[in-house]
Formats: sequence, C-alpha cells, structure tokens
Amino acid sequence: MAEQTEAVHGTWSNRWIFILAATGSAVGLGNIWKFPYITGENGGGAFVLLYLVCIVLVGIPIMMGEVLIGRRGKLSPMESMRTLAKEAGASRLWRFVGWMGAIAGFLILSYYSVIAGWALIYVYRLGSGQLDGIGAVESEAMFNDLLADPVTLGLLHTAFMVMTMVVVARGVNKGIESAIRVLMPTLFVLLIVLLGYSLNSGGFEEGAKFLFTFDFSKLSGESVLVAMGHAFFTLSLGMGAIMVYGAYMPKDASIASTVVTVAALDTLVALAAGLAIFPIVFANNMEPSAGPGLMFVTLPVAFGQMAGGTIFGALFFLLVTFAAWSSSISLIEPLVAWCVEKSIASRPVVAAVLGLITWTLGIGTVLSFNEWSDVEFLLGKNFFDSIDYLTANIMLPLGGLLIAIFAGWSMRRSTVQKELNMDSFLLYNLWTVVVRLVAPTAVIVVVVWTLFQDQIVAILGLE
Repeated sequence: MAEQTEAVHGTWSNRWIFILAATGSAVGLGNIWKFPYITGENGGGAFVLLYLVCIVLVGIPIMMGEVLIGRRGKLSPMESMRTLAKEAGASRLWRFVGWMGAIAGFLILSYYSVIAGWALIYVYRLGSGQLDGIGAVESEAMFNDLLADPVTLGLLHTAFMVMTMVVVARGVNKGIESAIRVLMPTLFVLLIVLLGYSLNSGGFEEGAKFLFTFDFSKLSGESVLVAMGHAFFTLSLGMGAIMVYGAYMPKDASIASTVVTVAALDTLVALAAGLAIFPIVFANNMEPSAGPGLMFVTLPVAFGQMAGGTIFGALFFLLVTFAAWSSSISLIEPLVAWCVEKSIASRPVVAAVLGLITWTLGIGTVLSFNEWSDVEFLLGKNFFDSIDYLTANIMLPLGGLLIAIFAGWSMRRSTVQKELNMDSFLLYNLWTVVVRLVAPTAVIVVVVWTLFQDQIVAILGLE
C-alpha cells in the first residue's frame, strides 16, 4: 500500500524547506520577464485581481492535487502514479502521466539552461563595467552578437548545467535542501536590495502606476485566458517537479496552507520583480517590454546609464541566475529520482549521465539562435521553438489536466481526505468541486485557445 511506502530519497527537514523548494521551482524567468509586463498591459491592479482569482481556481487546486499524489506515493512521479493507480483500482496507464511530466521537465531544462546561461555572462558584463554608458543600439548589437556565437552560448550552457547537476547529485538533503537554504534567502535579499535601488531611481511612481493602476477597460476575454494560462504555468505544474518535491514533504505538514503560501510567495516575487524593473525602465525614458528584449537589451542600457548601475545591474542578473538555478534543479529531479529507485546507478552517476544527455539536447537550442535558425523541426518551427511549443502548449497543460482528474476522480475519497487533512469539511468539498470541474475546464479552454486561436478568431469574426 502507498501509505506503507518509505520515502527512499529522504524528507525535507521541515515544512518551510518544502515551501522554499516549491517556491524556488515556481519562481523563474517567467516571473521576472513576463508577469510584470502582462500585468501592466492588461489593466494593472485589475489584472492582478483577475490573476489571483485564477490562482485560486486553477493553480492552487491542481497544485494541491499534485502535492498530495507525491506525498502519498513518496516516490518519483512515475512510481507514485503507478502505485496510487493500483491502490485506487484504476488503470495502469496513469503511470504515463508521471512519465510525461518528467520528460517535459527534462526537455524544458535542455533549453532553460541555455537561456539561464545568458544571465551568467551579463553578471560579468555589468559587474566589469562593460556596459557603462551603453546605448540601445549598442546593447541590442551586443546581445545579437552573443546569440550568433554558438561557442560562447555552448560554454555558458555547460556552466549552468554543471551548476544544476552538482546540486542534484548530492541528494535531497545534502544537495537540493542545502542549496535551497542558500539560494532562496539570497534571492529574497537581492530582490529587496534591488527594490530599494528602484525606489530611488526617479521612476518608481510611474513604474508602480504601470503595474497597479486599476484599469478595467484593458481587461478583455483574452486577458482572462492570459491570467489563467500564467496561473497554471507559474507554479511549475504538470512537469513532475511539484509532485516529486511533495514526495519529500513531511507527513504532518498541511498541504492546503503550504500550497497557498507557495502561491502567495510566487506572486509576491513576480510583483516585486516588476517594482524593481519598471521604475528603472521609466526613469530612463524607455518603453516597457517583455521577454529577452527587456532583460538583455533594455535593462543593461538602463543600468549602464544610472549611478550605481554597475553594481546593481550585476546584482540583478545574479538574482535572475539564482531564480533560474532554483527552478532548474526541480526540472531534472523526477528522472533522477526514478533512476535511483530502479537502482540503475548511484545518484551522482545518474545525475552526470542525465545531465550530459540534457546538455547534448540543449546544443540544439544553442544552434537554434544561429546555425540552425532556419532549420524547421515541428510545425515549421526551429529546434528551440519546437521544444518550447511541445512542452508549454501540449505536455504541461495535458499533464496538469490529468493530475486534476486523477486526484479529483480516480483516487479514493478516503485517501484524499487523509492526505489533505483539512479541518473544514466545507473547504474540502469546495476543493473537490474545483479540482473536478472548474480547474480542468479552465485548462481545456486555455489549451484550445492557445492551439487554435487564429481559427477561433476567424470563426467568431473577432478580427
């Protein structure tokens, strides 16, 4: 039975370590270069309220389901799903949900490592003063030159993969937990320092207005879909990371309150990142943007023009590196855990081999920005865009949807009640309704809109 299974990989020292680990998994590049921008573009405070509703109706219920599956199974996502499907008398095919999530995380890490490597070199570029007084044209040219250089990209990718696998190889307590104890508090401190710097930048009021002014006129049907989609993706759902971290969760920790805390911290970090970034952008009379353009073109110019920009610019990219590092650790852990469970090899050997395979796959992403930029792989997309499309638009939403269905419909009610251990029967029933009906419906709507947006717009005549 699942309740008699021992957590073979170890257990977090306490509930707060799980919270920090799960927050570390959730806080990544999307919090820093995407969420603040989509908030400003979709009504500021109005969008934040909408997003919080989506977190409550989509993110938290599915995350609770994923954590309870992990803690009940106490194993890798693949073995936890297999064990719990057997316990519930459900189909053995459910184990493939664990496999899909683990493979999605593996694929994401292969390109995430490449992008995180960009932050590494910008820590050096800002800290060494290379970007002092740089203009927008020069900054864009410097970034484009980086993308066009496969050797440098490959070396940065290698460095970041080594950073990740060294932590994973040391195990749950000596490796991941020890790293999280340093990474997450440091990340929070760096964010507070940068907020203080931003407060004195001269553009704080304008940045805060961009993020928090309640403009309900900017909310649209697409804003709802954007909020639902980000609420799902920001919590690292559907890739096995939260499930495997749940397997290491102490038995006496409350799943509901812990998950709510993680969601709150993830949202706070995203909003704080916006307050740290956009005042600097506005203080330098620049246009706000999202994605790599904001991170590696606009911000270096802003830091290069400001007093203290050399130091605080380097600290900012150190923050980005730490956020990416804490996320990358969780992406590969499900596959590493499964290999260790199957006694394929020792954890250090497994980590080294899987790291090498991930690194090799990541070379495809490195080349996608230069030598292979015009080579098509999936749906007319290059290698990087194909992997990103496959994972973000298909594998992760499908994984989250199936987790909600399994936790809400397939697991025994007595098992779910025991794991959640919620004092309020009303809240338990509310969670059951949401995870069975509301969350799956929302995920399906987001997936259909994402995959068939052009066709839907044409059919409904919305153009």
